[in-house]
Formats: sequence, C-alpha cells, structure tokens
Amino acid sequence: MQDYIKIIEDDMPEQIRFLQDLIRINSEGSDAVTAHDGSVYPFGQGVQDALEMVLKACEEMGFKTRNADNYGAHAEFGDEGKIMGILGHLDVVPAGDGWSFAPYSGDVADGYIYGRGTTDDKGPVVAALFAMRALKKAGYEPGARIRLILGLDEETNWIGMDKYLEKIGPADYGFTPDGDFPVVHAEKGILTFNLVRKFTERATKGLQLRSLEGGAAANMVAEKARAVINSQDTAVYDAIKDRVSEYREAHKEINGIPAKINCKGVGKSLEISVEGKSAHGASPSKGLSAISILMDFLGGLNFADEQINDIIGFYNDHIGFDLGGEKMGCEMSDDVSGALTFNVGVLNFDRKALSLTINVRYPVKCSEDAVYKGITETIEKYDIGLVKKSAQEPIFFDVDTPMIKTFMDVYQEFTGDMDTPPMAIGGGTYARSMKNHVAFGALFPGDPDVMHQRDERLALDRFETMTKIYAKAIYRLSQKDFSI
Repeated sequence: MQDYIKIIEDDMPEQIRFLQDLIRINSEGSDAVTAHDGSVYPFGQGVQDALEMVLKACEEMGFKTRNADNYGAHAEFGDEGKIMGILGHLDVVPAGDGWSFAPYSGDVADGYIYGRGTTDDKGPVVAALFAMRALKKAGYEPGARIRLILGLDEETNWIGMDKYLEKIGPADYGFTPDGDFPVVHAEKGILTFNLVRKFTERATKGLQLRSLEGGAAANMVAEKARAVINSQDTAVYDAIKDRVSEYREAHKEINGIPAKINCKGVGKSLEISVEGKSAHGASPSKGLSAISILMDFLGGLNFADEQINDIIGFYNDHIGFDLGGEKMGCEMSDDVSGALTFNVGVLNFDRKALSLTINVRYPVKCSEDAVYKGITETIEKYDIGLVKKSAQEPIFFDVDTPMIKTFMDVYQEFTGDMDTPPMAIGGGTYARSMKNHVAFGALFPGDPDVMHQRDERLALDRFETMTKIYAKAIYRLSQKDFSI
C-alpha cells in the first residue's frame, strides 16, 4: 500500500480547484422543478447541479454510486463488511449581502477560499471525498464498505435524508464532517416552531404598520429586518425620524456588536430598516438579531391598532435580546451540553397575522415536553398560537467508547492538540439521522466560526489537514475488526 498522506499532499491543487467549482454552484434550496425529460429535482436546479457534479466526479474516481431519486445519493468504496458512513450535505443557507468576495465565486485570497458552503458543508465533503480517493489510489482494500452519503436539504427539513433512508437504508456507524474537532460526543435537541398571533380587526386611521419582515431561516440569527409604516398625518414622520436618530446614537452597539438602523420615505410611507449580525442559530450569542432591534424600536411607537402594540410588547417583554429562554419560561441547562438557546430566525407579517419562526436548542438531559410546557404557559394569556414544525432528539455518546477514542487519537496525531476534550454542541448534524454516528470536524478549536455568515471561508492549510485526518479516520474505522 502506498503512502496515502503523500497522495493527499500531491493532489491538493486539484482538490482546491474542485471545491472552487462546487462553490460556484449556488445550491441554496428552492422549490422542486421538473426537467425536460420528466426528472424531478426536489430541491431545485442549483442543488441538483451540485449533486450531479459530485456524483460524476465520484464515478470518475472509480466509486460505485447510487441516486435515491434526487433526494440523496452516495458513493461507495469497498465490497464487503459493515457500512461505514460519511454523512455530508451539498445544500447551503442563503448567502445574504455584504461579502468581501462574491459568495459563489470560490475566490482564493490570503490563504483562504471564500464562498458559501466552504465550511458548511461543501469543503468538508470534498475533503472526505478526496481522502477516500487517496486511500483508493494507494491500493487500500477496506474491511468495510465506505459510503459517502450526500444529503441535499440538511439546512431545511431533512426530507431528502428521510427519503434516502426509505429507499436505501442507513449506514451502520460513522461520522459527519459537519461539526467540530476534535469530536462531538453530544448534540442538543432541536425544536423549530411558529408562534402566531392572528388579528381580528384593524384600525383604519392613525399610525399604521403596513409591513414587517426579518430573517432568512429558522437556524440563522436574523441579519436584516424592515418595517413600513404609514400615517395620514405625515408630520408624524418627522418625529419618527428623530426617534430613529436618537435610537441609532444610543444603540451603536448591542451586546458588543454593531447595530444599524435607518429610515427613508417610500411613496407616502416610511421604511425603517435594521441590520444586525448573522450567526448560526445554534450559537445566537455570536450574532445580533435585527428582528429584536426592530421590535425594540417599534415598541417606542404607538400604533393605532392595539393588537399590533400588544404583540410588539409581548415580543419585547418575553423575547427581546434574551437568548436563553428565561423570559419565555423555558430556561434550562445540564452538566454535559450547557444551557438552552432560543433564536427567532424569521418574522413574517401580512396584516392578518404575525408569525415568528423560532429555533430552540435544548440540553441533552432535558426534554422536548419541558421546553413546550414553559412556552405554552407563557403565551396562553396572549392569544398566541404555537405550531410545531420539527423536532430532533438529542444524541449522546460516552467519551470512553472505542469510536470516540479513535476519533480523538487521529485528531491528536495530526494536530498535536492533547488538551481539547470531546465537545457538546447546539448544532444539529446528520449524525442524528442514523445510529452510531457522531460529528467529527471540520471546525478546528480556536478558528472563527463563519458558517452561515458573510465571508464564509476555509483556510487552505486547514483544508489539507482535515483531509489527512479524514483519510486516517476512514482507514481506522474501516478495518474489519473495528468495534464501535
């Protein structure tokens, strides 16, 4: 068997080019489309293009592939034994604005490759794929079937993975390259739900809220939000503009993060726009919610419709800038995974109802029922409905299991980091979709977490290191006598 580490080093220029080409495909999920030949692309053309590019490359590398009706697919290396899974995804969250480089350019600058998906999760998927190729080129004959499984809607509702499992079935054990190094042994439970306030009657005079919106996805901290207000007495606008100026001066930073608020005339209305900072919904403290900034400002206005004032007041009293659920009655924590996090990802308002899409990550030793009990008790007196959207149970592996120890050994071998212990995270990964899987990389300790943020980027030296780590981990986990 040849030196697969040396093969990885020699092939890095090709690997970088491949990732650049993959980044250049905008694979934000969208509605299903039907091709000219009648084929259905469940998650849109962009996701399909990314899938077809990767599957074609896998076949050219000599791997067997299988496509589960464009809901998911895999590439496999090895002919016998248990199935060792590598669970990645090719879809990405919306890019947003304000990038230093175009988000789908794949530009390389100052030792980084820039683009949406470089770290979540196209870069790690490419690293795992080229790790598999290096082992194959080296002449390795695995004692297990190494299966790279390509998910296509991990950032939304996981329907694709469900369909893939129905058609093909799960791997026996393995990892997802969609978390943190050295290894994630616990993931919090995840709940996504809507809080909805319907409006029964509307005032026709006085200060009106015409539109209100913010955020892009449940699992992202809202970076932008906007409101359009209207009054027959346009002199009111001057007072509101003064309030905007005062608020801007008093709130240049909130929780240490810059905040922006502006207003401008739009026809006979006034538009108020807010900008915070996006972050992954699992770590809302790393961002600043534009929704919360806007609702805080609107709370200082007096709308003609008391139902509008009531729901804004509810938001500011029970959510606001609280990220731990205390004001909503669902604060909780444990000694393994820490405290619950509470993120309002999306705000929608259509004059008939206001809806908040909320993403909660609760500790591994706590329960879904306990979370909803506290929230229900809080909202019941406000005529607010709760609509459950999705739920994912926590996962937990003891740090002394052979699989966790193997991941730790490999990580330590290539990094020399003997101090960082196995981690518990709030993020939800594909490790939840199959038994005996954990998240293994690809974010290194101490590196900035730029997933779901503008200027998402991957250091090229980290790209090479993670590929070597994955190759060695795949090698060890695919031995015939490996035990989890």
